[in-house]
Amino acid sequence: MTDCIFCRIVSGEFGTELLGETEHAVAFRDINPEMPVHLLVVPKKHYRDITDLVAADADALIDVAQLAARLAEEHTSDGSYKFLFNTGENAGQTVFHAHAHILSQMPKSN
Repeated sequence: MTDCIFCRIVSGEFGTELLGETEHAVAFRDINPEMPVHLLVVPKKHYRDITDLVAADADALIDVAQLAARLAEEHTSDGSYKFLFNTGENAGQTVFHAHAHILSQMPKSN
């Protein structure tokens, strides 16, 4: 979808720094972080929300979850994090391309 910001990030249009990539998913930092660690993991193919993703593409869903777990391990100091999907406008979804938030108060120190 040409008007979807996440599809444009996946296509490389913005040169967004990817923190991880699998066959079916990519990850990058949220531009408006709510916690010290706030990463997004999105399927490469466009799905409106997690409900659509679950119904249509088990491989992409698994990639999103596995990439999220790997990044949480890499970016948090103690492995504690929230793994969150907002589904629908009333639940806080603002970009209508399925995406997982990885949130943590405990960033890994360098």
